[in-house]
Amino acid sequence: MKFDMRVPILGFENVKQVTLEKIDDIFMKMQSLDDEHISFTLIDPFVLREYDFEVPDNTQELLEIDKNSNILILNIVLIQSPIEDSVINFIGPVVFNTDNSRAAQIVLQESTKYGVAEKISSFLNK
Repeated sequence: MKFDMRVPILGFENVKQVTLEKIDDIFMKMQSLDDEHISFTLIDPFVLREYDFEVPDNTQELLEIDKNSNILILNIVLIQSPIEDSVINFIGPVVFNTDNSRAAQIVLQESTKYGVAEKISSFLNK
């Protein structure tokens, strides 16, 4: 599935289009169509923890999200070896509107209860 990035990934402002490909029930791969060397591993945060936030109004407008929209929320994972050392960025979720193929990264407030680099191992034993 191809998406237009309406708000870029921080540090990757040149990535304008991406594809999203399922790896398994938890992980997905987001591949840049602008640079074949840029890809991200994403994870479904809802399988790991309670995860709740408001998508800002301006992002809802950019992605044309309303109450009937089909959206997908994923988080970037920095894969490490062993896998238990991998970290997840819960502060910068990527929001995908699967109805119109638009996507945006949002940055949650620093005062949030989520971290920018939380170890995946802290969620595996629960």
